Amino acid sequence: MRQKKLITQLGCLVLLGALGGCATSAKDPQDPFEEWNRGVQTFNDNLDEYAMKPVAKGYQWITPSFVDRGVTNFFSNINDIGVTINDLLQFKIEQTGMDGSRFLVNTVAGLAGFIDVAEMIDLPKHNEDFDQTMGVWGVPAGPYLVLPFFGPSSPRGVGGLIGDAAMNPISYIDSGAITGGLFALNAADLRADNLATEKIATEAAVDRYAFFKSAYFQHREYLIHDGNLPEGHDLLELDKEFNEDNLGPIKPY
Repeated sequence: MRQKKLITQLGCLVLLGALGGCATSAKDPQDPFEEWNRGVQTFNDNLDEYAMKPVAKGYQWITPSFVDRGVTNFFSNINDIGVTINDLLQFKIEQTGMDGSRFLVNTVAGLAGFIDVAEMIDLPKHNEDFDQTMGVWGVPAGPYLVLPFFGPSSPRGVGGLIGDAAMNPISYIDSGAITGGLFALNAADLRADNLATEKIATEAAVDRYAFFKSAYFQHREYLIHDGNLPEGHDLLELDKEFNEDNLGPIKPY
């Protein structure tokens, strides 16, 4: 509950700060808060360089590969709760059954999700979140917004984070220490799993900020349309080498 409240407060503060103090005459109408966004991206990059990356490297160094895989599977299994709910909210009935079955199989037969038994029996992992659900409902993304700690997002993305937190059982654990520890472990695990992929943007982009902005919007559109983009939407060639953790805000689970 504390985590849910914290995310809600963060979303409100970020939006108020951006709308109140950073509206400038930007060249890109999709990015009216560019000055704010670039400053926050610099903050996030420094935080990653001096805190998250060293922690992730340490985590990767001390954690056996099978334990690392198990931790990733555990949080992925928890994520399947929200995926199943969002399937239903998007009226993807068949996928709802598949993802619900995936969660049940991995929870029971996979030792609370540490082993991905569902993958062994051809129940694939899907990627659905509340931001996508709102997009399917017709809610516009709004302007680009870089969030402290969370990264590339939008006003709809902030709502998505709050909705995803509400669907996450970890948010309801009545212990700040346990909740915080689980979120910290998940963040370290995600960062460790993506140590190699960060080089793509750094090496390929002339303007790293512009690259992430374009990639974020394109990737969200790709997810909302399940890969069937309308004409006129051309994805960056490098998008396929990224996953949702690189092109979207860090999810609270």
